[in-house]
Amino acid sequence: GFLGYTKVANHQNLVEGMLKNFHILETRMSIKLHYLYSHLERFPENLGDLSEEQGERFHLDIRTMEERYQGRWDAHMLADYCWSLKRDCPQEPYKRNSHKRTFVHD
Repeated sequence: GFLGYTKVANHQNLVEGMLKNFHILETRMSIKLHYLYSHLERFPENLGDLSEEQGERFHLDIRTMEERYQGRWDAHMLADYCWSLKRDCPQEPYKRNSHKRTFVHD
């Protein structure tokens, strides 16, 4: 299994089994699990590379997403989070101008 930054050879099977069991129990998964599942193929090479600062940033980003979507978890939320990461890369040129939208009503 997982303990801190230690992994076993069958980590992919463990994560897939856990997600399958959550689905059977109709448990609402956190965005972190959706993100892990969506990037499972990259997980082994990144294991242990997350700094405290990156972890803090991730939690702040997720809190912002939770406020925007008011606790509803779905694929659109994950896509929005991934695009927000892409938009934060200043070296990437944009082909189109983005229109700023807000999802939180005042």
